[in-house]
Order: sequence, then C-alpha cells, then structure tokens
Amino acid sequence: MNSGIKALSQETEVTQNEQQHFTVLGKLKEHAELIAALVSGLLIIAGYILSKTNADTLSIVMFISAFVIGGFAKAKEGIEDTIESKELNVEMLMIFAAIGSAIIGYWMEGAILIFIFALSGALETYTMNKSHREISSLMELQPEQATLISNGVHKIVKVASLQIGDNILIRPGERVPADGKLVRGQTNIDESAISGESIPVSKMTGDVVFAGTVNIQGSITVEVTKESSDTLFQKIIQLVQNAQSEKSPSQLFIEKFEGAYVKCVLAAVALMMFLPYFLLGWTWTETFYRAMILLVVASPCALVASIMPATLSAISTGARQGILFKGGIHLEQLGNLEAIAFDKTGTLTNGKPEVTSIVVREGIDEAKFIQQVASIEQHSTHPLAKSIVTHAQQKLQLELLQPDGIEDIPGWGVVGTLQSREWKIGKAEFVGQELADHFQEGVASCLAEEGNTVVFASDSNGIIGLIALKDTIRKDTVDSIKALKKLGIHTLMLTGDSQRTASAIARECNIDGFKAECLPEQKVDYIKELKEKYTSVAMVGDGINDAPALATANVGIAMGEGTDVALETADIVLMKNDLTRIAEAVELSKRMNRIIKQNIIFSITVIMLLICSNFLQIIDLPFGVIGHEGSTILVILNGLRLLRSK
Repeated sequence: MNSGIKALSQETEVTQNEQQHFTVLGKLKEHAELIAALVSGLLIIAGYILSKTNADTLSIVMFISAFVIGGFAKAKEGIEDTIESKELNVEMLMIFAAIGSAIIGYWMEGAILIFIFALSGALETYTMNKSHREISSLMELQPEQATLISNGVHKIVKVASLQIGDNILIRPGERVPADGKLVRGQTNIDESAISGESIPVSKMTGDVVFAGTVNIQGSITVEVTKESSDTLFQKIIQLVQNAQSEKSPSQLFIEKFEGAYVKCVLAAVALMMFLPYFLLGWTWTETFYRAMILLVVASPCALVASIMPATLSAISTGARQGILFKGGIHLEQLGNLEAIAFDKTGTLTNGKPEVTSIVVREGIDEAKFIQQVASIEQHSTHPLAKSIVTHAQQKLQLELLQPDGIEDIPGWGVVGTLQSREWKIGKAEFVGQELADHFQEGVASCLAEEGNTVVFASDSNGIIGLIALKDTIRKDTVDSIKALKKLGIHTLMLTGDSQRTASAIARECNIDGFKAECLPEQKVDYIKELKEKYTSVAMVGDGINDAPALATANVGIAMGEGTDVALETADIVLMKNDLTRIAEAVELSKRMNRIIKQNIIFSITVIMLLICSNFLQIIDLPFGVIGHEGSTILVILNGLRLLRSK
C-alpha cells in the first residue's frame, strides 16, 4: 500500500516536472526572437571590446556570430516572404546592407544594423502573440456540455451536438450553453457577458436566453433556437477574429512603400557598380567601393531608429503613468483621435448599484425602515438585495434582525415576515402598480428618470417606502470627458441599459451623445458608423461584451479591472482605472508623432546628403559610416526626450 502511494507520488512529481519543463520550453520558444536579438547585442559588445585589444580575428568571429544569431529569424522571414510574394522586402535589404558592410571591412556596423532590425522584429512578434490570446479566453466561457432532456431522461451531451428544438436543463449557477427560449421555470440571468450590465435580468416563460450567460437561481428548461455556431456568444468571437484580421490603412501603405524602397535602393546599387566605370572612367575598385558605401548609407538604419526609440520611450512614460500600450502603432493612432466611445457599466460608472435615495411614508422612521428591509433582503441572492444589505450594515452601521420567514419570488421580489408583520419587497408590479405610481405623488417616476432602479416595500396598509439604487458614475468621469472635449474629441456612450437610464447617465457625465439598449454586435455597428465619419475612433470598455467593439475600433482601450478578454483584446489598458489618463495618453501620442516626424525628415535628409556626397566622391567610407551612425544616434537621443513627463 505504502509502496503504491510512493510510486503514485513519484509519478505525480515526474508529471509536474514534465509540465514545468514544457512550460519553460514554451516560454523560451515564444521569446526566441527577443532572446536571439539580445544575445546578438551582447556579442557586438564583446566584439567591440576585443577589437580594442587588437584581437581582430576574435572580434570578427563575435560580429559574425552576432550576424547569424540576430539575423537568422528576420533573414528566414525575408527569404520566405520574397519566395511567397515574389518581391524583395526590407528584410532582404537589411541582409544585403549587412553583408555589404562586412565586404568592405565594417563588421560592427553591419552587426549593429542586424541587431536593431532583429530587436524591432522580436518586439513585433511578441505583441502579435499576446493579441491572439483573447480568443482562447473567450472560448473558456463557452460551456462544452449541456444537459439534454429526451423523453423525460437527462443526458449529458456536447454543445455542438444540440439541434434546434432540443430541450436542455440549466441548473442554478450554470452557464447557458445555447441561445434559446425559456419554456419551463423562472429565474434571474446574469447577462453581463453579453450586455455588460451588472444587474441580472428576470426571465419568465417565453423569454429569450443567450449562450454564455449565467443562470443565478432556479432550474429552468430552455428550448434551443439556434445552433451552437450561430449563437450570439459565437458571434462575439467571430467579430473579434474578423476585426483583428483587417489591416489598417497605415499598414497597407507601409507594405507598398517597403517594396518600392527596396527596389529603388538595390537598383541604385546595381547601377553604381557598373555605370561609373563605363561613363565616368572610374576604376573597378573605386566603382565597387562607392557601390558598397551606397549600400551602407542608403540602409534605413536611421529610419528604423527614428521610430522605435521614440515609441519605446513614450510607452515607458505611459507605463509610469498607469497607461499600458500594447504596441507603437496604437500609440501613434491615438494622436489622430477624433471620436471616442465609452461603455457605461464599469467604465463611466463604478459597475455596482448603490443606494441613492430612501423615501418612506409619513410616520415611518427611515433608519428603522432600511433596517427591516435589509433584514429580509439578507436572505436573497439578488444583487440589488446585496446592495441594500451592504448599505445598511456598512454605511449606516445597523444591526440586522432575523425574519420569521421568507419566500423568494424569482423575477419579482421577496415576501417576508418580520416581527409578525408581512412585507412585500420588489418591483412595482409585485407590491401593487397603482399604489407604487401614486406613492408620494409619483416620486418613483422622478427617481427612475434620473437613472435609478426603484425597489418598493409594502405591508397590509400599502406602500411603506421605496429604495432607489443606481450605478453611480466614477469620480474621474466628468473631468475625463471635459479633458477630451478640450482636445476636440467627440464623445459617445454605448450601453445595454434602457433609454431612460442611459439618458440620465449621459446628462450626468456631460457626454456628447449615447446609444442605449446595445447588444455587442450593435456596438460594433455604431463603431463602424463612427469610423465612416471620423478618421480615428477609440472604444473604451471593460467587459466581454465590449471585446468586438474594442477590436473593431482604431484603438481599443480597456479598464485595468476589466475582464481578461477585454484586457487581451484592447490595444491600451488603463492599469489604475483612471479615465483622465486617456487625455494624457492622447497628448503623449501627439508629442511622439511630432518627434517621429522630426526624426524621419532629419534621417532622410542625412541619407540623401550622404548619397550625393558619395556619388560626387566627396566622402570616404569612414565618414560615410560616421554620418550614417551619427544620424542614428541623434534621432535616438531625440526620441529619448519622451522619457521625460511633460
């Protein structure tokens, strides 16, 4: 027995070791490009030190090793893309320029060129790998199995095998496996995965339920109305995939520019290797020498350095301010922002209902009223009930009583007996619609107009009082909207809430406009409409339901406390959930774009001057390298200015 346990323990330990081994291998594989680039940089440093000690042979070996290790991934990518597209690209030009540097004896310059290009490629690959993880995160929320009811027998089946018309059983706490219609039972459904709203929705017979939502209380039977591939939840996944596969206009422009640039440079080098000999009477040695100088000075090393250091500096500054950028392209686009759409719950608001008003009938003590209501509500699982209990215990420091009895009526409210007195707590229809409408001369309607959800309490004598709850706006919301408007950015709110609630929140936030009762696919449609009207559009959200809109927008911004899916889908994350950081990020982007433009103009000017000087035989190779590398250093230093906060 003991030997068996020991063997099992050893086997488990081996399995865990194997898992750790594969995890380490997976991490190394994922970051292989970055590791290779860093090793290449270390080899360049070693080669430089050796060259200063007159160990020329060893230094050349170091530089050659840097060439091979740092340039392998980009060389492979360039060769494969060239074969596939039958067009040369910048990767190939980098290889030719590095080889050209080596041919004329400038090993270190060629190695540095490879290192810079390899590092930028590694960072790009890392960002791309991270951006695809939200699909797997989404899939984890999609149930794989369902309880099929067939001839009164319960059978566990795969969700993919469900057919339209099948009846499925969904127990409390389970996720709904397929879109369908409620045919038996009643419950509250947490639809935050679809609508983003924190307050569960009451479902009665005949109501529609969506896959991926959570059944809070009560076993229900649902008739499947859509196949698993057509559910609303699957549409969210497809929308994310489609939005991510679309290339931005700037990306398409870069791809076109790349091919033309490489062809022009290589054509110029080819002509430089022959024409001066025949037309200008240069020697073959001089002709080849000038051609190699051209290949070196025309390489876009300074152009690459114009963008990457400035971008990394801006990203670092943003990180210190609690703004996480997932890539330079998103930071660049943010500077051109013209419109921004916000999700409501959890973004503009705190995402949790809070008690905002308590109204009681004449002669009733308010503190005693809330104590008695909370005493009954403490036995309910509804989020509104929990908010009332929290308000009574934490804010008012009231001690709750033990009710004599309680009955939870799903979708309506609760009936409870406290101190031999029966209470009804819930919707207006539950306690008496007419009594609720006329209570305190229609005060409930006024509270609802302000975006509150109203809970009524009644006894045998009528309405005792009401409690208004509201998802309150964040402290920084108004300041954030004000700062964005000052930058000339149009603001819009997208929410699954009702028209009345959305209108009240929009007024309170001082936002330019709003769209109410939005499903995820409708949010995507509104983002597309904004993109037709404005050059660059951002979306800010925190929930799974916001993922498609985040991916569709030019720039997706997620709250740091948001769902994993929103965080993975978004291009920018506000780590401290501070909305005022959005305006700061826009200003940082504008600064970065200005510096990048300065760098590009400067580097192109230097390259053109070096090319002309080379053709006129004014400049020799050492000065060409000094001019080329010097311009690179200057644009890097200019980019590093962004490390300083404004």
